[in-house]
Amino acid sequence: MSTLSRLAKSFWITTTVIGVVVIAIVLGRFATPIPGGFLATKTPVTSGESKTSASSKEKIKIRWLVDNYGILGGSYPQLPAREKVVADFNASQDEIELVIELVDDLHIDTWETMIAYGTAPDIVTPPVSSAHVTYGQWLDLTPYIESTGFDTSIYNPALTDLYQIEEGQVGLPFQVFPSAIYYVPAMFDKAGLAYPPKAYGEKYTLDGTAVDWSWDTLAEVAKRLTIDVNGKNATEAGFDATQIVQIGFSPQWQTHVAYQASYIAGAADIVEGEEGNYTSAIPDSWKEANKWVYDGMWGEQPFIATGLLASDPEFGNGNLFGSGKAAMALSPLWYACCLEAFRDAGFEFDAGVMPVGADGQIHGRVDGDTFRIWKGTPHPEEAFKALAYLIGPEGIQTLLLGGDEVAPDSIWYGLPANPEFQQPYIDDLLEKYPFTTAETWDVFLAGLSYPDTPSAEQWQPNWSEAWAREQAFFDLIQNTPLDRLEFDAEWQKMVDDLNQIYGKCKSLTDQFYGGCNN
Repeated sequence: MSTLSRLAKSFWITTTVIGVVVIAIVLGRFATPIPGGFLATKTPVTSGESKTSASSKEKIKIRWLVDNYGILGGSYPQLPAREKVVADFNASQDEIELVIELVDDLHIDTWETMIAYGTAPDIVTPPVSSAHVTYGQWLDLTPYIESTGFDTSIYNPALTDLYQIEEGQVGLPFQVFPSAIYYVPAMFDKAGLAYPPKAYGEKYTLDGTAVDWSWDTLAEVAKRLTIDVNGKNATEAGFDATQIVQIGFSPQWQTHVAYQASYIAGAADIVEGEEGNYTSAIPDSWKEANKWVYDGMWGEQPFIATGLLASDPEFGNGNLFGSGKAAMALSPLWYACCLEAFRDAGFEFDAGVMPVGADGQIHGRVDGDTFRIWKGTPHPEEAFKALAYLIGPEGIQTLLLGGDEVAPDSIWYGLPANPEFQQPYIDDLLEKYPFTTAETWDVFLAGLSYPDTPSAEQWQPNWSEAWAREQAFFDLIQNTPLDRLEFDAEWQKMVDDLNQIYGKCKSLTDQFYGGCNN
């Protein structure tokens, strides 16, 4: 299996192991493998035989919790690269011993349980460390950035801001995935339509007129690219919405209230109030964004697949663009990992910029993975030194690019946030998809300036239940025609439910001790 295929699994596969983790922690057996491979501690990786046992004991131990992206079975395909970077770090200095601790699925619940029982590690790897879900549990890195002289100017300031929240600077950019509109040029050619623009601020030519590349423009283009079994598009008389063979636009795996809204209407703080009195603050613009999607599914001129169509095996069981049945798809750069079959089937794709929102702004969510430090670490200075190495040149080379000593299948394969190391990643994409050009990937690089801040997965009280309720609303609109659903009423019901869900959490610590469920 290729590196890129493994990366795909990192986004698609999640399983919950909280029960096993709780048992392990309660029994104080964190260092003992648990049957089935759900939790294991890796023997510390040292710098070599030259180090004596006495000198090792003198080092300050920093625990790095590493997950297996939910891929069960104990294979840990990315472990060799991580072992290599740990060995290199340990060999580079005599103060710190960095130790890998493995868990098969570092789910949010797993992490919260570790916090609750006081067994959290010093450094946490993606994906948990990239989310704002566990609000209040991360170390503010600002004093350590200042005291060490760590150069944050190497990053696009917008990327650094991804990790600047009320608690402070809780992370620094490592690997990033900006968003864009993937499209199939051949489908546009057949429909006689211009391609999506490749530069932000560039107009789109529709019917000979230069118009803004907006979501309304995208909708009009997508309608003309939605084709039924008789070859009619959604704007033509006699179009049969029950016999669609090509869909105009796919919000590729962005099937959640927050995802849709943040792309179309922009990021927003969706919780207000204070401890003991949290309430929903979801803006009306988010409601309108989701209504736009709903109308695109079920309107008289549809251009987005309904839940039923999206789950059709011929449409890729949700992977619409990859199936060759969608003319356009919205997705972050990581989706480039997963289009080998698309390419091998003879399809070519390109990329255009994100549309302008109703507010006149670009909202192009940037997915960002990084490492964070638990605020309860007994060794914050040493933990920061290790973190700085992981996200620095040495860590990037080993963990993201591989080099000569690390097998390609063991690396993360993400776009480095540090611009100095981005070109090798782009070069690999050009080799992998020879029909693309540098301009294709420049679209994504331009999107780095438009991160989703605050995160679409921002902290909410009782996050897991709140997120699930929002997902339930989106599932509802995906599967319910216009004549069977009162959109406004269902939206309000969701907001009311969120207020009740938030109300279960009387303090920030409740969620780590089960208080939110009482």
